Amino acid sequence: MSKFIFVTGGVVSGLGKGITAASMAMLIKAQGYTVDMIKFDPYFNVDSLYLSPFQHGEVFVTDDGGEGDLVLGHYERFLDQNLSENTNITSGKIYRSVIEREREGAYDGESVQVVPHITDEIKRTLFRLDRPETDVVVCEIGGVVGDIENHPYLEAIRQCRATLGKGNAVYIHVTYVPMIEMSGEHKTKPTQNSVKEMQNIGIQPDIIVCRSDYALDESSKDKLKLFCNVDADCIIESVTTENLYQVPLRLHEQNFAGVALRKLKMEVREPQLAAWTDMCARAEKAKNSDKKLKIALVGKYTDKATAYQSLTDALNTAGLLKNRAVEITLVSSERLETDADLLKGYDGIVIAPGFGKRGFDGKLVAAKFARTNDVPCLMIGLGAEAALVEFARDVCQMTGADSQEFETDTPYPVVCYVEPKMLKKGSFPSLITPGTYLSRIYGGSTVSERHRHRYDFGGNYEQLFLKYGLVFSAHSPTGVPEAFEIPTNKFFIGTIFHPEYSSRLLSAHPLFVEFIKVIGGK
Repeated sequence: MSKFIFVTGGVVSGLGKGITAASMAMLIKAQGYTVDMIKFDPYFNVDSLYLSPFQHGEVFVTDDGGEGDLVLGHYERFLDQNLSENTNITSGKIYRSVIEREREGAYDGESVQVVPHITDEIKRTLFRLDRPETDVVVCEIGGVVGDIENHPYLEAIRQCRATLGKGNAVYIHVTYVPMIEMSGEHKTKPTQNSVKEMQNIGIQPDIIVCRSDYALDESSKDKLKLFCNVDADCIIESVTTENLYQVPLRLHEQNFAGVALRKLKMEVREPQLAAWTDMCARAEKAKNSDKKLKIALVGKYTDKATAYQSLTDALNTAGLLKNRAVEITLVSSERLETDADLLKGYDGIVIAPGFGKRGFDGKLVAAKFARTNDVPCLMIGLGAEAALVEFARDVCQMTGADSQEFETDTPYPVVCYVEPKMLKKGSFPSLITPGTYLSRIYGGSTVSERHRHRYDFGGNYEQLFLKYGLVFSAHSPTGVPEAFEIPTNKFFIGTIFHPEYSSRLLSAHPLFVEFIKVIGGK
């Protein structure tokens, strides 16, 4: 039977519950245990398909086509393993499942209620991860205790201890401990009240993670120990850090995973953290470097840096692997529509994915700037579609060439509907064209990459593009183009798939590694 660790939040949202949960999972896995993760989100969207990046950051896609917010990316990168669509469960999924079961007559005429039917469905979903091959499941509950929306989840995990037994479930509560600048004092009352609210529900936190901008003094820890009814070594500090990948190491210094494993009656082992420690040391060195590779990340969500979390992580990690410091600047594609000079002075350009017409013309400008000035450029999703449209118009003289997303009657649909007309998402194989730059980067003829798009590159124009110097360097098994390059440029590669989703902190995706190598000049 798997053991379960539940991570909840208190006082305010945005404290980093996801990073705390991912850190716990990583530290346990580093001790040789098998770990799985799940997050319950209290909003009623069925998944993240239509969620704006301004709400929850980027939409992350798993191998099996599951969609969730950026926390899933943190989970995968911290754990260094693929997760599934069962990792992110929303209230929309839970309630839809209950309503469907009611329509099928599964409840024998009972009145369907939050308790027990919704809570039972939450537990049923959770216990799908209880498998013989999984030692520990880390479960994050979205929202903050006191929110109306997440109360059914708290009630469900409260019931779990009775089902699982005390030695098989641990509750971790992440709270905010503010400091009053004028007096220089930490205030523990918000945490005390948050824990009391958990206790009123029937959950006694086993471990309290205290988020603060400053280290806690001993008197604050003593208050928390006394009034929150926890042991001294169960008060864990999580002090704000510029590099969130330092968080697991700082938590490990306080025996964070060891305390949880002890309460789960599991052996505490010495974790293997050498590679992670080395990565963090490289990141610290890069931060202090005065020689940084300057990269322009072109997109339309420039007011929300987390909208491109996987991309920035992939670029930074590739830089660390090449011992190069990377400085990423978000450049508004809308502003580029009237001022291409914004791209001057950068060593490389990345044109980001997305959906919708807004900012598309700016991506055309970015693609032309990179192509004509031979600035190394990596284009993904809609960014690659823009580059193809720009090449068709400017080089191939295909007047009116466009994407069918924006102009259904274009005379040259160089970007066309996916057939059948639906979102293609999840991991699919791609066949790499022998002898291309892409084949040298991948070092193989077949790769599996994650997709999230509604429109394909137009294969009808492949020979025409080739005539003018653009090579389609990857295709789906059915022959649909999925990547292109211009061999005469130093690095001009576009992919309809999303390599950033499968890049990891300890092993960056080869496309990003090559991109950094080229712009770094070695």
